[in-house]
This record gives sequence, C-alpha cells and structure tokens, in this order.
Amino acid sequence: MIRILVCLMLLVGTVVQAQDTFRNPLLSKGPDPWCIYKDGYYYYMHTMGNHLELWKTKNIAFLKDAEHKTIWTPPAAGPFSRDIWAPEIHFLRGKWYVYFAADGGDNQYHRIYALENSSQDPMKGDWVFKSKVADAEDKWAIDASVFEHRGKLYMIWSGWEGNKNGRQDIYIAAMKDPLTISGKRVRISKPEYAWETKGDIGDPNLRHVDVNEGPEMLKYGKRLFIVYSGSACWTDDYALGMLVADEDSDLLDPASWKKKPEAVFKQLPGNNVYAPGHNSFFTSPDGKEYWILYHANDHPGDGCGDKRSPRIQRFTWDKEGWPVFGKPIRTDSLLKSPRL
Repeated sequence: MIRILVCLMLLVGTVVQAQDTFRNPLLSKGPDPWCIYKDGYYYYMHTMGNHLELWKTKNIAFLKDAEHKTIWTPPAAGPFSRDIWAPEIHFLRGKWYVYFAADGGDNQYHRIYALENSSQDPMKGDWVFKSKVADAEDKWAIDASVFEHRGKLYMIWSGWEGNKNGRQDIYIAAMKDPLTISGKRVRISKPEYAWETKGDIGDPNLRHVDVNEGPEMLKYGKRLFIVYSGSACWTDDYALGMLVADEDSDLLDPASWKKKPEAVFKQLPGNNVYAPGHNSFFTSPDGKEYWILYHANDHPGDGCGDKRSPRIQRFTWDKEGWPVFGKPIRTDSLLKSPRL
C-alpha cells in the first residue's frame, strides 16, 4: 500500500510539474498572434489566410491542446474574400467583436472588417458579419486593434497615406461605437529610423517598402504605450518599436506620442530567434504577471509565411514604469507557465 501511495504521489508531482512548465513555440505555426483573457479563459487567434479560427483555453501555455473552431468562412468572391490577416477578438460594450483585414485578391484593396457575437461565450452563439470599419478617407488598412481609454473607444491600425504602396504608417481614430469610426484618422508614426526601414523586395517597380504595422496598446501607471512592428516582415530585421503618451494627453494629437529611437525587441541569432514581431499582451490569470505574445522564425531567411510561430515570455517594468521586454528566448528553454 505504501509503495502504491508513493507511486501515486510521484505521478501527481510529475503531472503538476508538466502543467507548470512549457517550451515555445505554442503552436508549430501561427503568424500575427493575438489573445485576451476573460472570465477564466484565454481566447486566441492568428492569421489563417482563408478563414477565422478561435481557440479557448485556461492555460495559454498549452494552446496546442486547446479547444478551437472555425468561426467564420469568407464568401467565395468579393472585397473581403481573400488574404484574411491579423484577426483580433475583443469584448466591447457587452458583445464580442473580431476585427480583421481582407481584400478580394488584390492587396491594394485591403481594408478592416468586423464580426459581432452577442453570446457571452464567443465559442457559442452566431458570429455575424457586420461591416467594413473605415474612416472617411477609406485608404488601405490592416492590423486593426481597438482599445478603451477613459470611457472612449479608439482604433489603431497600419495604413497608407495615399493609394500607393511604399510606406506603412500607424494611424489612430476615435470610435463612436465598436463598428464606427468618428472623425478623421491621425498619423502618429511613420518609419524613420534605420531599424524600421529594412524592406528591400527586389521589385523594379517597387524597390523598397518601409513598414510600421501591428500596433498594440499597453497601459501601465500613468502612461499608454503602443508597441508596433517595424521593417518588412519578410526580413530578419522585423522588430518591435514603441510609442508612448501620457494618460492625460490628447491621444488624437500626434504631438502626444513620443517614439523611442531604437527597437525594444529584436532578433537574437545567438538564440536562433529571427524577425520577432506582431505582438500582443496579456496578464496571468491572477493579474500579477505581464506577458508578451509574438511570432518569430527559427532560421534566417524564413520570411513572412507559415514558418512564423507564436511564442510567449514574461516581461517586467523598471522603476520609472517603462516595460523591459528583455530578449527573445530560445525555443529549447523550459519556462514556467503563467501563474493561475
């Protein structure tokens, strides 16, 4: 009997240890990852290209074992039937929304679209296609994210100034409701530093693309941070940059946003991590740990496709209230799961 009890104790200890630790990546592939935590569950999405899929799990570190399902398949043709990128799920004003970029097969017509679900559990109920979400100029747009600050909704995204490719900037606009932008878009960042202007593509008609994309909100203390991806995703130089504004400032005033001149999270060949970017943020279930979720490649030259895989790691804050993201961790590193 004693021997059986000892064996059971050892087995339980092994299971607990297995649930308490993990290794990146969370999935073998998954570009543009996003997750939020609500009512005891993480909800996760990434770019699938031809449909929208949603994961639900109590422990994001074990995403590979999570329940998941297709929540929307696009029509066979039309302006939002192809190239479905960077979906994000948000709970706003009592309903669930998914924002995503799509076109009809021609990149120059990429725009932001939205689905709505009134069920309390987004894995249930009906996901209903609602509309395009655009400002009055209705220019090329991808990578939309929505956040609330002091009772007001804002959308941030990556867009073109005109109608031609060549540079992607970060824009912000106020929202009347989760489906409607009110007022004009405002550019708060454009590629200007060396680290965010790597984008040669070898096309004689378009030799270079400068990129700011994937903006994500991070609030802490009395500051608002927008962490975004700079340089082209097909380069190993793809990395994260940061804008910061005071919580009391006018978020629609470009002067309110200050940009750090250097990347805050970038490739680390010594750890076999290349092109880390398109991130999002979450906390542990107890709210005490801060984590960054991002995609990266394992090898140089892996490019901007399905070799990108989602990874998570903890980050901290310095005494002045600035995020300290550290360096991207090797995929063979054993990490502790987010604290429950």
